[in-house]
Amino acid sequence: MAFQEWQSERNEQYQERHELSVDRIKAIATEDTVNEKFQPYFQAVSAFLLELEAVRRKVENGQWDRLELKEMEEFNYVLYVDILDEHYDISYANPAFAVKMLGEELGKLLSFLYAEIRGGIPYVFENRMDYLTILNELFIEVYNCFEAEPVPEYRSLKEIVYWYASDYCDVFLADRIEEQLYPEDSFAAELILNADLEDDRYLYRFGEFITQNELHTARHLRSLPNETIRKMADVYTEGYRIGFINTGKDLSKKSVVNIRYCLGFERVVRVAIENFEKMGLKPVIYRAASSVITKREQFKVGYYGAIANKQYEYDHRSDQSLFMDKRYIERKLDVLKNVYEKNKEQAAQFAGPAVMEIFGEKPFSPEAKPEAPTYSDAQRSLSLLYDSRSGQLTNQYIKGEERSFTIIAYPVPEIGDDYAAIFDEVIRINTLDAKLYEKVQQTLIDALDQGEYVHILGKGENQTDLKVQLYHLENPKKETIFENCVADVNIPVGEVFTSPVLEGTNGVLHVSRVYLNELQYQNLKIVFKDGMIEDYTCSNFGQEEENRKYIYENVLHNHKTLPLGEFAIGTNTTAYVAAKKYGIEDKMPILIAEKMGPHFAVGDTCYSWSEDIKVYNPNGKEIVAKDNSVSILRKEDVAKAYFQCHTDITIPYEELEEISVVTKEGKNIILLKDGRFVLEGTEALNEPFHE
Repeated sequence: MAFQEWQSERNEQYQERHELSVDRIKAIATEDTVNEKFQPYFQAVSAFLLELEAVRRKVENGQWDRLELKEMEEFNYVLYVDILDEHYDISYANPAFAVKMLGEELGKLLSFLYAEIRGGIPYVFENRMDYLTILNELFIEVYNCFEAEPVPEYRSLKEIVYWYASDYCDVFLADRIEEQLYPEDSFAAELILNADLEDDRYLYRFGEFITQNELHTARHLRSLPNETIRKMADVYTEGYRIGFINTGKDLSKKSVVNIRYCLGFERVVRVAIENFEKMGLKPVIYRAASSVITKREQFKVGYYGAIANKQYEYDHRSDQSLFMDKRYIERKLDVLKNVYEKNKEQAAQFAGPAVMEIFGEKPFSPEAKPEAPTYSDAQRSLSLLYDSRSGQLTNQYIKGEERSFTIIAYPVPEIGDDYAAIFDEVIRINTLDAKLYEKVQQTLIDALDQGEYVHILGKGENQTDLKVQLYHLENPKKETIFENCVADVNIPVGEVFTSPVLEGTNGVLHVSRVYLNELQYQNLKIVFKDGMIEDYTCSNFGQEEENRKYIYENVLHNHKTLPLGEFAIGTNTTAYVAAKKYGIEDKMPILIAEKMGPHFAVGDTCYSWSEDIKVYNPNGKEIVAKDNSVSILRKEDVAKAYFQCHTDITIPYEELEEISVVTKEGKNIILLKDGRFVLEGTEALNEPFHE
């Protein structure tokens, strides 16, 4: 197999170094040559590294594939047990515990070191001896400092960590980019195509944490007839193909598609791979990053299994702050530039991601820990600089005007006892009649195109009172403000959206509870002035400072402000009624939730990096509202135009008093009243409420 052959050749170069490092760690596990305060830490981490090595040997010699399911489950548990909820309070992976036991500075750094080493679990199953050797040697180098001095200087340890990240940037980061471009390097694709998907054991071969969610998902898919699996795969891949057609992009120029999904859905992914191959596309299926060098805070980009502990992921989201400086950022950007330049022909073949999300897990509201690493103001600026320049570099080699995407979502068993029924309902939602919605949504757009602004007013305790300024049409017969979104890139069907005019967009956006990027927000409130965020708060924490910090880091992504990049009206009342029926409103993913009421995206517009491509609605009118006064700055300085984020916030129908369009003449056209559509020609959207 291509990936295994390539990795075996690379491992040969590291064989001797690896064996020496393992022998040294075996000694560390039993000796007592460091300060007794730190000895338990080094013994615990060395024991974990030796457990990794024991599993690696089983994978390498083929013994892993001969294990019984129960044995695989036990090994999987052992690798992740230290960060599970019931053990995390006394784990050195927990910054709070590490600081308590080891001191503030050293505790933070050593907790980071352990988290970075824990990121080696996937390397075991991909047989990346090179990566594991690098981690072993990092651990040994830090340990040697504690042998030399009872309490080493923090500065010297920080230097070790810095040079680890800087020196191996051209290994970890370079490999990360190339595995996104070359199908033949895809460990997961080989596994999906060749595994026995009828045998639960295949899930443990990925090297991810496996829970009942992944196991029961795979079992549920096995229970479905082939035609249902085919239907799921077809709507996913057809959405991708149609997305290229609807945006006037040439798919025939491309040869690579990136499949992102969560473990358990391999039966659907296998059929999707077949569908994509018929389009001339081969899959790259890369794992969500696990190293501080390559991951993006707590966000999972790529394929992954269960998240063993979301608080652990949140605690370590800013570990890079322990060593990041301008020199390191420039180093990463140089690597990025060089690797893309080296592989520019292959990068041009990349068509974009096809994403299959999951939902139904218990909503997570994190604890804000003072012991967790955080960015300084200067580091936040550097992080934003990296995001901006890396985004520009990526777009230079994988052009936005030539790529597309699609995204779809399915529930996992944790959603509750009605899982099977909810799953069937979601399949129905994902395959609703697009033609019906296209007609009704055009009726809404015809009214919206008459408006100077839209007024959104909350109901009861909802404090929303927001005026969204609309683009002025020069030629209403040929132009339109809103896109008529049917089921292509964003599945399911059900929204009309636009890029608002920032100047004149003012007021308050409020939602009682919303789930954004796997984090829960209670009473999220954002104030806009001329389309930019002026103020914000929520009620997650007892202290207002913590509430603001939570939003600043996770919604504003460390920007001082963001524009309102999108305003949309969701029309998928079928999804809304289903969510109410099963009591899963707070568990619906934003992909579906955004179709269940008006939504507002802060950050970049929906058309970022492809504003100059002409896009048309099914009725032939050109969509002209694609820029705002921030995004248009790309013509002068692209760094000022994009924020590399786009977060949708939805207000559910029951929290709405009214949505109305106000024309230049002062006419008030009511679209929605008391949570129901009242515009003539949109009555069909209310039918699900009466079923």
